Amino acid sequence: MAFKRTKKPKTSAPRKRKIFLLRGALLFGATTFLCAGGVIGVGWHDYTRPGPLPTGQDIVVPHGGYGSTASVLQNNGVLQNDWWHGVLFHVAVVLTRHNGQLHAAELHFPTGVSLQETLWILRHAKPVLHRLTIPEGLTASQIRSLITNAPFLTGETPTLPEGSVLPQTYSYLRDSSRQALVEQMALRLRTVLQNIWQGRAPDETDIHTPEELLVLASLVEKETGVADERPLIARVFLNRLAAGMKLQTDPTVIYAVTHGNPPLGRPLTHTDLQTPSPYNTYQNTGLPPGPICAPGTQALEAAAHPAQSDALYFVANGTGGHNFAKTLSEHNQNVAQFRKKH
Repeated sequence: MAFKRTKKPKTSAPRKRKIFLLRGALLFGATTFLCAGGVIGVGWHDYTRPGPLPTGQDIVVPHGGYGSTASVLQNNGVLQNDWWHGVLFHVAVVLTRHNGQLHAAELHFPTGVSLQETLWILRHAKPVLHRLTIPEGLTASQIRSLITNAPFLTGETPTLPEGSVLPQTYSYLRDSSRQALVEQMALRLRTVLQNIWQGRAPDETDIHTPEELLVLASLVEKETGVADERPLIARVFLNRLAAGMKLQTDPTVIYAVTHGNPPLGRPLTHTDLQTPSPYNTYQNTGLPPGPICAPGTQALEAAAHPAQSDALYFVANGTGGHNFAKTLSEHNQNVAQFRKKH
């Protein structure tokens, strides 16, 4: 018995077209998926890997959009300076926006900082602080010069009354005003001086006000740089005040001769000691009318807590310190001994 072969039904043209389009769509989707995965992989790699910054830098990030921030970072070498990393920065900012806003400030970026770390810095890092140190014992004119020449400050330096700021190291942000910094220094002095005054030795009756304590401390500051001597120097001055003696301290004469603009640049002369000035303690009894420098905290503490001693005199010993004496004859011996060595 013979059988006839059945023929497969022919696929219609529309069906072939659908199959072709489906295969094309699948191929396109697979290709797109692979490409997207590749882009994501490259993006993640570039997001987390170390960046090109060769050394740590303080960089001012200005106000503006993401574009200006990216340009600043690229121009300063934090990010690679090409279109891809510019685009990657924008995408990363958008995808991580839940972590917070970007801030405009002067920020520190360490060596090799990654884009991931860069965004953390832009969102959470504290601005860079600049520092200015005011050494103890400077006059108002010297301190004013330091403030005027300090970098990254704005505005004019205000006039400083003598002894109106506390010597220490101060921190400030870029573009802070000199006026604001001086106000901070003055407030610091008022706070410290008031605290020391309230805690002073209760039996000291020759210093009547915090202002007088400040003046005494300025004399102590200029007479010695030896910390252990400061309370004893303060006691000598207090003993002389109690006895009605002139203080006869050279720094007050130097202040009078230079009008508060040291250095003198030469030894004091006999003529200098006769200079008419309310600050000349060789000519006037009692404290000078104001401080002759900005005393530090240790000098203020020494003036508030002087040593116990009957000494009325002191003279340099040639080794950075002083020899103290209770009587004039003993003092003259110390002076003669110093002159033999020098």
